[in-house]
Amino acid sequence: MKITVGGQIDKENVAELLKKYFPEGEITIKSDIDAAMDIKLGNADYYFGACNTGGGGALAMAIALIGADKCATLAMPGNVLSEEKIKEEVDKGKIAFGFTPQSAEEIIKTVASFLKIKS
Repeated sequence: MKITVGGQIDKENVAELLKKYFPEGEITIKSDIDAAMDIKLGNADYYFGACNTGGGGALAMAIALIGADKCATLAMPGNVLSEEKIKEEVDKGKIAFGFTPQSAEEIIKTVASFLKIKS
């Protein structure tokens, strides 16, 4: 599984958490546009990004390049989606995930559990 890290902030921490929860994954850190292009071109399977709002800078380029129907904001300040709602997003085929840095571990752990079941 190839995972690219975009977003505006905390990319190193996001990558480390992805390595923890996707030990078999190939994790790369890129600029927003390069990470989103990797998804669009099929060079990566999933995109993870963090920003202070969870959806703005975390997903802006992904939304622009692959479409909002493939992106999900999983956590915003004061609002982290439930495991059930996250599962719904994964089951809908979302492949780009945005969240706040404070929620990164919870979100990545939860998404990982559902992607591993799906694959």
